[in-house]
Amino acid sequence: MKKLLVVIFSLMLLSFFACGKPSDTLKPGFKIGFMGPLTGDDANYGKLMSQASKIAIEEFNEKGGFRGFGAELIVEDTQGRVEKGNPAIEKLAGVDKVIGIIGDVFSTVSLAVAPKAEAAKIVMISPSSTHKDLPDKGKFIFRDVINDDLQAVVFAKYLANVEKVKTLAILYIKNDYSQALAKAVQDQYEKEGGKVVASETGLQGDKDFKTQLTKIKSKNPEALYIPNYVAEIAQILEQAKQLGINAKIYSADGFSQPQILELAGSLANGVIYTQIAEQPASNARKTFEAKYEKKWGEKPDAFSLNAYDGTNIILNSVVATAEVIDGNLKIDRDKLRDEVAKTKNYDGASGKITFTENGDLVANIGIYTVENQKFKQIRMFKLEGQKLVELK
Repeated sequence: MKKLLVVIFSLMLLSFFACGKPSDTLKPGFKIGFMGPLTGDDANYGKLMSQASKIAIEEFNEKGGFRGFGAELIVEDTQGRVEKGNPAIEKLAGVDKVIGIIGDVFSTVSLAVAPKAEAAKIVMISPSSTHKDLPDKGKFIFRDVINDDLQAVVFAKYLANVEKVKTLAILYIKNDYSQALAKAVQDQYEKEGGKVVASETGLQGDKDFKTQLTKIKSKNPEALYIPNYVAEIAQILEQAKQLGINAKIYSADGFSQPQILELAGSLANGVIYTQIAEQPASNARKTFEAKYEKKWGEKPDAFSLNAYDGTNIILNSVVATAEVIDGNLKIDRDKLRDEVAKTKNYDGASGKITFTENGDLVANIGIYTVENQKFKQIRMFKLEGQKLVELK
């Protein structure tokens, strides 16, 4: 029975990874890659986002592609690990000859593969990698998600000046995403007059955080900041309750993955976290969310909206720059990159998208919580210089 289940699961994965090919009515045209975890503890992040990219590709092909040439999505499972990401980018660049990549999902992998995407002149748009240094890896590197520095500064100012929290403990994971947020929040929070009374760490994949939490409990902080991914967050929330830690729990945009509601259950209620501020729901978002839920039987998360938009930005840029010469499709990678870079006020499912000169996203920050197992934005802010300004 176990062997049968393994075979069935393998066939399901093969079917999923092979998806996204143009229909028989279209000529083979160009390929776009998706990189992210499809297996392992963090698989749900990549699963939801890649499903969004697949919808964008299908819509493009259903409309006739570009002058009869179709697009194909190539999905690579990186498991959120650099040692899987490096061969994945080499395959996408060298074998598949993709002209664009959506991903990687995690900052650590994105930082590792970005120089290779840059060298191959592949437009790379990450829907979820927030590390501040990512866009600086090259002119072909973009993201349509907020960066850690902006998120951290807004959160630290909010914590110190709005919620008036005087003492903070931090428990972070040793990866580029979590470490960067932890350091940036601590630096800014202390500048605002707050005191970090404990800073503990663990490894991705750890299941036991009681040693770190016991040390944190002894410091009696008002607040505990856990800027991690949901697999570790769920463990921390459960073990903090078991140890009787009464500190208010805060997190970052990694918490926004819907799987946290399953993993943590009612313990997710009341956690406050930061994420890109909600924009008024556009027709594009409503249409996409309805299509996504009908096709996949589940709702997309915020990162899935970014993946859908990033895929469409690349597709639209192909339409704007590609040529058909003597019956052959020609895509100039430099022109494609320049078209992507010009993105301004793009009306996507995630809202209005504008890239900065170095490929970052122009954005405001939302403060969110979970009430009755549902995500809810409670406030939103922007920075004017070093001043925190609340938006209504």
